[in-house]
Amino acid sequence: MREHGGNPDLAVQRFGGRLEDWIDLSTGINRLPYPVGEIGQHAWSALPSRSDIETLHDAARQAYATQAPILATAGAQAAIQLLPRLAPPGRARVLAPTYNEYAAAFSAAGWEVTEVANPDALAGADLAVVVSPNNPDGRQHDKAALLALLPRVGRLVIDESFADAVPELSLAAEAGRRGLLILRSFGKFYGLAGLRLGFVLGGEDDIAALSAMSGPWPVSGAAIAVGRRALLDRAWAKATIARLRDDCLRLDTAAKSRGWQRVGGTALFRLYDVGDAVAAQERLAYSRIWSRVFSQQPGWVRLGLPGEDSEWSRLTEALSR
Repeated sequence: MREHGGNPDLAVQRFGGRLEDWIDLSTGINRLPYPVGEIGQHAWSALPSRSDIETLHDAARQAYATQAPILATAGAQAAIQLLPRLAPPGRARVLAPTYNEYAAAFSAAGWEVTEVANPDALAGADLAVVVSPNNPDGRQHDKAALLALLPRVGRLVIDESFADAVPELSLAAEAGRRGLLILRSFGKFYGLAGLRLGFVLGGEDDIAALSAMSGPWPVSGAAIAVGRRALLDRAWAKATIARLRDDCLRLDTAAKSRGWQRVGGTALFRLYDVGDAVAAQERLAYSRIWSRVFSQQPGWVRLGLPGEDSEWSRLTEALSR
């Protein structure tokens, strides 16, 4: 298992308590999730039909402002696992540092993987990966510059898992271009990661190939029902974008009072240089608040945004000690 957030069982193992005692801020998942509401029995008892899945695809196209072919998957991670099978193993280049599952997935499938620090170094790859906004540093990339890479690579994968709160950054409207693939995560912005829902947008041939790989029922009936409802609720999305913007400022202010320096982040998490990240994580853990640290960057702590007022109070108190 590679390093990831979302592992509060490790916090319990190291520091005690019960899972329900902990506030898990080690991920970039919205802690004030979309209100699911009632799910009809049909979603649980019947296999999803093709028409059911197409209604979800239509809702995603509306939410992402695109007309491109689209495929729902069991989270963006499921799409990452499929990508190496789109072509025979070749040269994959990943703009790094970033989400560590890309290099692992392509390496496991026999690709020659190189992590590069500069977007220009992606040129010449059979497949290139850019995460924008990036995890964990929140780096964003100019859309025109990314599109300019298309003629220089075999395929260009843009992971927009954290783009819901910055829709102007998205290249979803361009996803019909040959060789361009866009990945979107549903669970992060909508706070429903356990639903396991994501999307791939791309050209007809690539989406058809990915669809064939993923089988007849790539997502559950519950994911279809909840995903369709949430994606069409643009009023909730607009209000959530505004709240996240305010909450980022609130968290940055609290961290600054502790002497932490912000070095990056997105609308769903912040990244701070704290000097000794392990010591900072342990101090927060005594208040049953779990954070993310990075073995390759011993000064970095990543914090998701608290949800309810009680979570904010606990974090503020922990930081002030």
